[in-house]
Amino acid sequence: MKVDIQIPSNLSEVTLEQYQKFTKLNTDENQDSSFLMHKTVEIFCNLNLQDIAKVKFTYVQEILNDINNLFDKKQDLIPTFTHRGIEYGLIPVLDDMTLGEYVDLDENFTDWDTMHKAMTVLYRPVTLKKGDRYQIEEYNGLDNAETMKQIPLDVVMGCMFFFWNLNEELLKTTLNYLNQEIPKELTTEQLQTLVKSGGGINQSMDSLKEMLDDLNISQN
Repeated sequence: MKVDIQIPSNLSEVTLEQYQKFTKLNTDENQDSSFLMHKTVEIFCNLNLQDIAKVKFTYVQEILNDINNLFDKKQDLIPTFTHRGIEYGLIPVLDDMTLGEYVDLDENFTDWDTMHKAMTVLYRPVTLKKGDRYQIEEYNGLDNAETMKQIPLDVVMGCMFFFWNLNEELLKTTLNYLNQEIPKELTTEQLQTLVKSGGGINQSMDSLKEMLDDLNISQN
């Protein structure tokens, strides 16, 4: 039986959800197992396990090598992209981020399981565009986060490297700006969330570095 296999040629052909599924499998216990080999091909090539079992072992190795090569270089930031007929744009000015955006981003950006929520904060539908300049919808929380699981992985990787390259001083400037914008009437619960989030932003670069290290990509 001939099996038609569509191997992704770049990260734009891989969804965030596919990579999220892969990261759940990529544990030390499964690292060298045939299970991981089969599941990797299943996830990235959209095949079922029964069909994969019929593919020559040498060809499966070639497929895995092609998939690994997708992650061998840094990805440039993608300011706008179109998904399911809707154009999305990255927050134009990070310093204009609201408290709600800041907290949701900090809590979700350095965990693959919740990366789609972080992308919901960072990218929203474009409402007005002129040349390279654009405006995006106001932030309305994480209600539509599931939709972002289907966005291309190159968009996500571009954000990861972008934030990694932001120098520490810029992060501190953004945090100071947010501190000045905190309303006086915050509840105790909101204050506790903010304190937790402030600690998180100081650790986020370490978490992000670990995620990039997992891809075997140098940040230099």
